[in-house]
Amino acid sequence: MPYAKIKKDIDQGQIVIIDGGTGTELEKRGVEMDPNAWCGRANLDGFDTLVDVHSDYISAGAQIITTNTYASSRLMLSPSGLGDRTKEINQRAFEACATARDKVKRPDVAIAGSVSHAVPMIPGTSTSDRSQMPSETEMFEAFQEVATIHKESGCDLMMLEMMFDPIRVRLATEAALSTGLPVWTGLSAKRGADGKVYAFTQDEDQDWEELVKLAVSYDVEAAGIMHTPANVTTEALPALKKHFKGPLTAYPDSGYFKAPNWQFHDIIPPNELAEFAKLWAESGVQVFGGCCGLSPEHIQALSQEFKA
Repeated sequence: MPYAKIKKDIDQGQIVIIDGGTGTELEKRGVEMDPNAWCGRANLDGFDTLVDVHSDYISAGAQIITTNTYASSRLMLSPSGLGDRTKEINQRAFEACATARDKVKRPDVAIAGSVSHAVPMIPGTSTSDRSQMPSETEMFEAFQEVATIHKESGCDLMMLEMMFDPIRVRLATEAALSTGLPVWTGLSAKRGADGKVYAFTQDEDQDWEELVKLAVSYDVEAAGIMHTPANVTTEALPALKKHFKGPLTAYPDSGYFKAPNWQFHDIIPPNELAEFAKLWAESGVQVFGGCCGLSPEHIQALSQEFKA
């Protein structure tokens, strides 16, 4: 299986490259974003473009591609009237990855099933709408549903993405682990008004180190920082290194979100991303990629940097 090769490479101290932003790349290529489910609908309406995005990331050097399912839980799809198509939408996300892998004749590329703890947001913002917050039972069932579909479809590993809320981190992690597949966790950080690093929670400042300790208390095989600006990623890494001794990952974002669209402002140039990645590698990070706002050009720069 592809994951066995990925794990062997990591165990031998090699660098592994993952893909970049998927939802934002779809948006750049003209696929319409949904007001509630963001890029979730694209698995239906933009399937061919999604295949092209995954193909381009593989061609750029990605050894792992990630399903377009960040916003594809029933919690996110139901407000758009797509709740009864949850299974179809998540299956189509895997099919797009598998089709791309076949298209470029790279069966060795691993497919990671993205599981987020996303919940409905206040329109026009990136802040969770507490008035629509589901119960813990509803959230766990929704996260587990997505994770189970990923396993049944054939994903090689689970990729927990944009983990920052302690309660939802617990629920999403337990849901992903219940599949028995390898689980990687990606935490998101922000810089507070006081200049310190906090968990990404938008309406309050939550202790970053406490979030790290919670996330890595589970039996995850890799842990890292994602959907976080590159400079903040640098400052957030020491706490992760302190509490997690397994493989470290880093895939930052660039720009910002204003629902339902990504704002492509001051996107970090690919060569600058590669310079940050070299610093992170010196700190022990082995897995690199990109998140929202970053494109195949960024992944190519990373691939070329570490091949060199």
